[in-house]
Amino acid sequence: MSFPSSVRLVEVGPRDGLQNEPEPIDTATKLALIDRLGDAGIRHIEAASFVSPKWVPQMADHREVMTGLSRRSGVTYSALTPNLKGLEAALECGVEEVAVFGAASENFSQKNINCSVAESLARFAPVLERAKQANVRVRGYVSCVLGCPYEGEIAPSKVAEVSKALFEMGCYEISLGDTIGTGTPLKAKRMLEAVAADIPITKLAAHFHDTYGQALANLYAVLEEGVAVIDSSVAGLGGCPYAKGASGNVASEDVVYLINGLGIESGIDLDKLAATGHWITQTIGRPNRSKVSVALSKK
Repeated sequence: MSFPSSVRLVEVGPRDGLQNEPEPIDTATKLALIDRLGDAGIRHIEAASFVSPKWVPQMADHREVMTGLSRRSGVTYSALTPNLKGLEAALECGVEEVAVFGAASENFSQKNINCSVAESLARFAPVLERAKQANVRVRGYVSCVLGCPYEGEIAPSKVAEVSKALFEMGCYEISLGDTIGTGTPLKAKRMLEAVAADIPITKLAAHFHDTYGQALANLYAVLEEGVAVIDSSVAGLGGCPYAKGASGNVASEDVVYLINGLGIESGIDLDKLAATGHWITQTIGRPNRSKVSVALSKK
C-alpha cells in the first residue's frame, strides 16, 4: 500500500498523558490544555476518564472537565468509560464519544482491570449497547499489541482476535497500543497484517509508546500500510502504571513533524502545538519529551 493523503491525530495527552502525574493538576489547567490543543488544529481530543478516583485520582474531576469544556465546532471530545457506571456518568456530562480498553495479554488484563480478556469483553457488551441507545460512538483500545511486561511476546493472532471481538461488538475504530514500547517496524507490520485480515485498515489506529525510541519508525511502517489515524500525546506526556519503565506516548509534535515531512495533511499548526507542549510541561514541572518542541524552543 501507500501513505494516506491525510492523517487524523487523536490527542490523548489530557487523559493518558496526565493520568499518572504524581501531583494533582487543577481542572483549570486541564481545560486550558484542551483549549490550546483545539486552537492548534487538533480535531479529536481525549479529555477525561470516567473511572474510580480510588484507582486514578488524577481523573477525579472528570465531570468538571467534560462540562467545563469550551467546545469548538468540528472537534470531538471523548472520554474513557471502562464500565456501564462510567458511561452513564459520561452521558450525563454530554459526552459524544467514549472508549473502552481491552488487552491482548491475559496477565496484563488481570493486572490492569482485574479480570481475564474474555471477562473484560463481556463487561464491555452492555457499555456498547447503552452507547448505541444514546447514539454515542465507541472506540476500542487494545493494549500490549507488540509486547507485554508480564508475558513478553504477544502473538499477532491474539491481537487480531481481541480486535475483531471489539469491532464486531460495535466499536467504530480499534486503536492498537504498543503499551510498553517494545515494538519494531517489522513486528508492527506483521501485527497490523493479522488484524487487517478481519478489520478494514480504515478502521484501525496506531497508539505507540516510545520506550526504546521506536515509535516514529513504527508509525512510518504502519503509515506505509495505509493506517491514517495516530494516537499521540503532546510533549510525550504519559506512561503506564502497570508497565515498569514504559516512558510514555509518542509526542504529538514529533508525529506532526514526521507526517508533514511525508507530505501528509493533518490540519495541525506545528508551531502552536509545540508551544502548547512547552507550556504544559513548564506548568506541571515535567520534562518535554518532544524532540521537535525542544528544538523549536531553542531557535
